[in-house]
Amino acid sequence: MDKGFKLDKGTIVLNRKMTELDLFVKDFLSIIEKHSKYLIVSGFVSIASGRTRGTEDVDMLLPIMGKTSFSNLFKELISGGFWCLQGDTSDEVYSYIKDFHNIRFARANEVFPNMEVIPIDKMRKTKWFEFEHPQRMRVETFEFDVPQLEFEILYKESILKGEKDLADAKHLRTFFKAILKEEKFKEFKPIIELESR
Repeated sequence: MDKGFKLDKGTIVLNRKMTELDLFVKDFLSIIEKHSKYLIVSGFVSIASGRTRGTEDVDMLLPIMGKTSFSNLFKELISGGFWCLQGDTSDEVYSYIKDFHNIRFARANEVFPNMEVIPIDKMRKTKWFEFEHPQRMRVETFEFDVPQLEFEILYKESILKGEKDLADAKHLRTFFKAILKEEKFKEFKPIIELESR
C-alpha cells in the first residue's frame, strides 16, 4: 500500500471505507451500468481519493442514447428510488438530453447529493476521448470508472481553473505522485486544449 492506495491489475484500489456518498453513487451506477457505459468526472475523483471537501453533486459523462433506450433507463432509475429534477417523464427529460443539457437525479424525496448527468457524443472530442480512456477505481466492493488521472488533473488546471478545481488537481498530484506519468501529461495536453478553442 502506498499513501492510501495500491494498483491491482491496473485498478486503483483506495484504502478506505465506503461513505454515504459512495453508496449513493454505487446505487445509481448499478442501474446505469445495465444500460450504458459512463465516466465519473471532476470533484468525486478527488473526494474518492481522500480530499476532504463537501459536494452537492457528482458529475457523470453519459453518451447520448435513443429515445427508447433512455426511456428504459429513466423508468428503471425511478423504480430504483431516484427522481429527476428536470421532469417526471422520460419524454420531458429526453428533450434536455437531446439538446445536450445536463440533467440531475437524486434519491426520492431528497435534492442532495445528486448525480449531474452530462450528455456527450463524438462531436465533443475532448470529453469523448476522456470517456473512451477510463481508469478503474475501487473502494471496498465498489468499482467505478474515472478519467485517467493525468487527464483529470490537466482538465482542472487548464479548463476549469476554479479555486476548488485547482485544489483538487493539487491533491491528485500529491496523492498519486508515485504513479503519474509525464508522457501522459504531454499526450493529453493538446487533446484538452481542443476544448478551449
